[in-house]
Amino acid sequence: MARPRAAARTIGHPDISEVALQQVLEALGDPVRRMLVSQLTRSDGDMACGAFEAPVSTSTLTHHFNVLRESGVIRQYYVGTAKMNTLRTDELEERFPGVLSSVVAAALAEAGTVRPAILR
Repeated sequence: MARPRAAARTIGHPDISEVALQQVLEALGDPVRRMLVSQLTRSDGDMACGAFEAPVSTSTLTHHFNVLRESGVIRQYYVGTAKMNTLRTDELEERFPGVLSSVVAAALAEAGTVRPAILR
């Protein structure tokens, strides 16, 4: 008897038109979530949840990914057993021009990764 095929795991994401600016700002207001978004920005591609460096437990990290996904900042999908993460950069830029890039630039400057353009 053949094993029944397992259904593909899917993850729900909000339609970007239904995302409120308040949701995005609250999601990006947390330093751990800004750290995750900054790491995604600097990566060469999408990142698996286990590839991030964060000073929190795995369960807390899962919470932060959920907040980012539910606020429309990231999109998650499975590749095998790995949950991958990607920024919804183009969608957010169209909906809230400059918000994501400004927050990421400020977070990187605050972390000393880059100097703000105004100081150069």
